[in-house]
Amino acid sequence: MGKPLFYEILEKPATSCIIGICSAIWFYIQKKELGYSHVGLSYETAIEGHYWRIITSAFSHISVIHLVFNMSALWSLGVVEQLGHMGLGVEYYLQYTLVLVVLSGVLVLGMYHLLIQRFNIEYFRRVTAVGYSCVVFGWMTILSVKQPSSKLDLFGFLSLPISFAPFESLVFTSIIVPQASFLGHLSGIIVGYAIAWGLIHGMNNYWALSMLGWIVLVFVLSLKRSGAYDFKFLEIESVTDPSLPSVRFLASGNGRSLQMSALPVAGASDCSLVRVITTQRGIQW
Repeated sequence: MGKPLFYEILEKPATSCIIGICSAIWFYIQKKELGYSHVGLSYETAIEGHYWRIITSAFSHISVIHLVFNMSALWSLGVVEQLGHMGLGVEYYLQYTLVLVVLSGVLVLGMYHLLIQRFNIEYFRRVTAVGYSCVVFGWMTILSVKQPSSKLDLFGFLSLPISFAPFESLVFTSIIVPQASFLGHLSGIIVGYAIAWGLIHGMNNYWALSMLGWIVLVFVLSLKRSGAYDFKFLEIESVTDPSLPSVRFLASGNGRSLQMSALPVAGASDCSLVRVITTQRGIQW
């Protein structure tokens, strides 16, 4: 007889939180009647500056079957959190989950770009992907290298040898669910091997937090610039002065204001000015 669910949740805290987040997002999507066009990632939306979709697409699911399949596989892969003695563990899991989310999204966009620009396959311009599958396939791959004797349990009754699970699942989903993102799953496998073989390494809490900070910054700015969400406290303006960045305090009636111009892009005739405004202190930067 297995352990009670409560104890398993305590042994897999990060996995349990991610499953909770993905499930909550699915409920929100259903309640608001959102679709692929609202949260999904495609080449066309990416070149329009919707970089925030790299994050929203990873944690969003439209179909309940898609959600159940991914979360069932993720729950089994949560064993990574219990392998601290092998150099894995909770911190490793969280750090490289962050890497998998970002790099698999960027890699699949790179694949789309190659197929569109090099081979003129316009079909991939509007292909829209959602789901946590990239990360799931990434962890399948990492575990198949780090602990090839493990098993991947799906739905509580289907068990696959982890050493073959990434490619078995890739073929299986492509046959059973033809609309599944083959390139998205493949990108997760590629990034997973890069991590497992040490090609991507050196992540620690410092770098993970730094990376998370940049992700949040790009996420918010791209939401604002794309018009997807209007942050009242944030203004992004085009500045025609190509001079070096400057930081200066400006006197105002209700306090002091700090204004900073961003670094100009080489060869460009303008740069961006980001201003964060608070009404209490009058701070701008």
